[in-house]
Amino acid sequence: MGEKRVTWAELYFDLVFVFAVTQVSALLRHHHDWAGCGRALVAFVPVYWCWVGTTVQANVRDVDNPRDRVGIFAVGLAGLFLALALPGAFGDRGVLFGGAYWAARLVLVGLLARRVRRIWLGPYGVGAFFSGPLLVVGGLLPSPARELLWAVAATADLSAPLVFRRRLAKVEYHPGHLPERFGLFLLVALGESIVGIGAPVAGSPLHPGQLVSVALAFVISCALWWQYFGYAADAMRHVLETASSRRDVLRRVFSYGHLALIAGVITVAVGFGETVARPGAALGGGALGLLYGGSALYLLSFNYTRWMMFRRLSPTRSAAGLLVTALLALLLLTPLHRLPALAVLGLLAAVLVGLSCWEELRVRRAAQAVGATV
Repeated sequence: MGEKRVTWAELYFDLVFVFAVTQVSALLRHHHDWAGCGRALVAFVPVYWCWVGTTVQANVRDVDNPRDRVGIFAVGLAGLFLALALPGAFGDRGVLFGGAYWAARLVLVGLLARRVRRIWLGPYGVGAFFSGPLLVVGGLLPSPARELLWAVAATADLSAPLVFRRRLAKVEYHPGHLPERFGLFLLVALGESIVGIGAPVAGSPLHPGQLVSVALAFVISCALWWQYFGYAADAMRHVLETASSRRDVLRRVFSYGHLALIAGVITVAVGFGETVARPGAALGGGALGLLYGGSALYLLSFNYTRWMMFRRLSPTRSAAGLLVTALLALLLLTPLHRLPALAVLGLLAAVLVGLSCWEELRVRRAAQAVGATV
């Protein structure tokens, strides 16, 4: 099987999801209590799963032709409607949100129907004939019935690759294409962190404290990038290329693992928006939870992906994730909650930079040990 490259149509398609991620961030920014976080997750899963469905479809087929380009753009239009509906998804735009997702899943089924027998009996069929209609029905209902039905739909979508894993075992995946695509989506989320850093201060008079807070937040964003692209991305690609069951790696490491990784980055991005503009002010529990909780989720998610790939945990990221969690508890439950935002950002930056330095040292020592035995 020759190497498959990401097409220009896919990259253009991703631009829609840059906007969609921004809208998910806005939803979380306005309501970042526990209920708000749950709503944001329920709303993000259809957005993410729409992107995943298109990416997998583009992986297993040649989509660099007029028919499939139009199909990808049609899914992109549905994704644009999804994004437009997000601010009012739990209000008066619920039907638009559900209908847009349903339309995207129907387009994907239509693109595959001529080439995949019994396409309805699989993850694409679940989206088109179960979770899509359920989202539309949920959009017609008031809270909390809407949230309940949408949670059921999200669970059904996420469970479908597991339920139909034997059917998916017959599918041949291009190993180079998928890591690149999922890495690009993570970059989209990291791009949102840059927006979260710059947007709150771009239109206001800048003072030294804000510039320092911007620098510290950018260091945190760079450290999040480093943890994935400096250490994990190549390992994920290698495992997908050499795995006896690419289907399992795709489902566990990419479809599920990246959902947690991207959610963690988006959460941190929203935390930046609540923090950098007020470097001297004490942060509330919500902003602290976003910054430190999102960072802990991101770091600890690597344990899941590493276990799925190698049946081993990452001691460095486990330690850093637990340290960030402990710091969050200290900041919330002790007088340390009065620390200014600048100190909170500096503390988190120190942990993440320290983790990157620690891992870089371990990598170099391992390389030296291998060189010494050759």
